[in-house]
Amino acid sequence: MRYVGLDVHKRVVQAAILSDKGDVLLEERFDCSREALEDFVKRRLEKEDVIALEATTNTWGVVDVLAPLVKRVVVSNPMKTKAIAEAKVKTDKVDAVVLAQLLRTDFLPDVWRPNQHTRELRHLTTRRASLISDRTRLKNRLHAVLHQRLIHCPEKNLFSKKGLAWLKALPLDAAGRATLDSDLALLDSVEKQLTALQPTIAAKAWPDERTKLLMSLPGVDVTVAVALLGALGDVSRFPTGDAAASYLGLVPSTYQSADNTYHGRITKQGSAHARWLLVQAAQHVAKHPGPLGNFFRKLTARKSRNVAIVAVARKLVVIAWHMLKKNEPYRYALPAATKSKLSRLRVSVTHSKRKGGVGKGTPRPKHHGEKLGRPVPSLDDVLASETLPPALPLAPGEQRHVHAAGLADFERQLHHPSRRSKKSTPEKSPDSEAIS
Repeated sequence: MRYVGLDVHKRVVQAAILSDKGDVLLEERFDCSREALEDFVKRRLEKEDVIALEATTNTWGVVDVLAPLVKRVVVSNPMKTKAIAEAKVKTDKVDAVVLAQLLRTDFLPDVWRPNQHTRELRHLTTRRASLISDRTRLKNRLHAVLHQRLIHCPEKNLFSKKGLAWLKALPLDAAGRATLDSDLALLDSVEKQLTALQPTIAAKAWPDERTKLLMSLPGVDVTVAVALLGALGDVSRFPTGDAAASYLGLVPSTYQSADNTYHGRITKQGSAHARWLLVQAAQHVAKHPGPLGNFFRKLTARKSRNVAIVAVARKLVVIAWHMLKKNEPYRYALPAATKSKLSRLRVSVTHSKRKGGVGKGTPRPKHHGEKLGRPVPSLDDVLASETLPPALPLAPGEQRHVHAAGLADFERQLHHPSRRSKKSTPEKSPDSEAIS
């Protein structure tokens, strides 16, 4: 067996081939293109060779070309590789040889290889995050134009319909007016791109039953669910829910020396966009009547709100891991909110609403005309109507926890139809336009 190290750049690739004893057999530099990669494999490599390269912008495109042509392709974590084999002399040739040597000695810290579906989810969420950043940047520039001229907007929200109308009619100097018009045109274009992207995300999420499972969590809509699935990928690669939370950087950092141990801020590793969306979703848990809301309220009694929000975001990941592992929806999901979220996703993809109401010729019920509120189905009925698996019965330990928290009545009510006052509104969840 031979070991091949590839130092991949956007335009060129530096290759090094080592024997099983570590001798350098060949070093070569060629263009980073599909044709050049296939030609290199055809001329220099054998079917039993093993290739190593670092994760970078075009890594998975290179892997797609090489994987069918050799025995195995290993993608390494560049940060961990640097920590293991950092050298004062750093060149492309040295990097290629180091990768091959680490692969030969089985010291190469490799990364999980996502499948095509997960890569597409990551691409969509990354694209959306980029557009959100562009929109925020443009809004900040528009605010700056007003601040520089000591102008205050009479509307509470500058980017509401009234605020934008005021902004377009605002008399300004020539330079300020030109800047405003240019940035407003760019902002309108970005808004249209975001609006056009959301149906694509929904269409990709709709066939995936895991998305609907995650949407039963409070505060988690299709955007958050897709971002979480894209970041985690196959949850079976995480031994525990805590490992999944650690992968997303939602666990505290630890510094230990001798008898001194310090737990600091969260590590912030992994997908920053998925972590940010989870923190936004956790904001909606504050008033949830279930165990998550109870956990948040107890924590805010002795910690700051920001600490509680991050703790809830971490707990959301742990619960999501258990849900995906067991193929089970959230046991304490609010029926009205869950039905609303899943219905919006279904309508956005299929463009068809389910017929409701009573059939033609059905007599009026006895309570017709009375102000009883809108009927709310049970959680079991909502899950069944959306073809989701039922929530499993509580284990004895969880039953004791629910009773101790005073949530036994709430848990029982979830499994029985009820009525909601017309003045109350279902739980709101972050969607693609609300999170910004």
